[in-house]
Amino acid sequence: MPFHAGLDWGAESHSVCVIDTAGSVVARITARHDAAGLSELLAALRQIAPPAALPIAIERPSGLVVDALVAAGHPVVPIHPNIAKACRPRYRAAGGKSDPSDAYMLADILRTDGHRFRPLAPLSDDIRALRALVRGRDDLVATRIALANQLRSTLEGFWPGAAVIFADVASPIALAFIRRYPSPASAARLGTKRLAGFLAAHSYSGRRSPDELLARLRAAPQGFAGDTEAEAKGELVRSLAATLEAIVTEITRLSARIEHDIAQLPDGQIVMSFPRAGRICAAQILAELGNVRDRFPTEEQLAAEAGVCPVTHASGKSRGVVFRWACNKHLRSAITTFADNSRRASTWAANIYRQARDRGCKHPHATRILARAWVRILWRAWQDNTLYDPARHTAAAKLAA
Repeated sequence: MPFHAGLDWGAESHSVCVIDTAGSVVARITARHDAAGLSELLAALRQIAPPAALPIAIERPSGLVVDALVAAGHPVVPIHPNIAKACRPRYRAAGGKSDPSDAYMLADILRTDGHRFRPLAPLSDDIRALRALVRGRDDLVATRIALANQLRSTLEGFWPGAAVIFADVASPIALAFIRRYPSPASAARLGTKRLAGFLAAHSYSGRRSPDELLARLRAAPQGFAGDTEAEAKGELVRSLAATLEAIVTEITRLSARIEHDIAQLPDGQIVMSFPRAGRICAAQILAELGNVRDRFPTEEQLAAEAGVCPVTHASGKSRGVVFRWACNKHLRSAITTFADNSRRASTWAANIYRQARDRGCKHPHATRILARAWVRILWRAWQDNTLYDPARHTAAAKLAA
């Protein structure tokens, strides 16, 4: 192509550099991050070349700017920040950095090494919506874990019994208990009959009787906070419990929406057909896998993207295999979670995991080995648009026979 462009993304404005096949600068554009600025940018680019003939390199694969460029018809080529960082010394000896120079560097990388990178292929609206829901839910789950840890830590400092009376401090019944009894003083007159009434009012379905729960509460160490401090911390834990209740409710609501949406997608049916994939985990996998088959032409590329295969360093007589840090962390988490669950429903998966452990691999390493084995099968089913069939899985069928 006669022209190549690089865009250095910014919070308030974006620097764009367009070069020709010789590397000479054709245009430098600064675009504001607003509707008018993006419209002016697209108009300026159209004056240089038709959108389809002007590829643009950028360091991020998503966002409003990327969506606008793709919608306008430009081939958008994401360049990993590590690649840009490694290439920076080629263009200057000093450690200086500026947005216009980075924009030129990205354009020149695209000019000289564009054949090494694959342009973005727009995902379907269904996949984009699923990804937004899944990642939003994952963020809420992380927030729930952090708040639950904060709540447990606060309780252990002045009201340890409330942290251990129920198995999960973030469960609905535990949060209701903390809001009703936020301090030792508030539970001073709590007896078996009163606790039984509380459990009935909140539809407690656990296996512990009121007597067992009360014994667990009283067996916990006693706090030494004074009345004023205990009252203040009681207000704090009540606020944390109320916040956690709202988050848990929203996670439940989002989970129901995700489970419904994944079941409606043909690719969702493919991922859910694997043993113990479930719906939430299947949605997490599909949200990162997408629906563009050309994105992963080989199973090795999918395995690398998922971070379930190591990186090999070999030079002369030395050779080393190290953990793959650069990958899609969301996809790795989803794939390894599925792999860990699958060994409880698949003899083949359990066998691979057991063999890895017998070789001395720790649990995370053995899970990644199993995940790498599943990636081969998942990629094939995804490419062929077919459901997972244990009868066609030769290795699994032999073990089942």
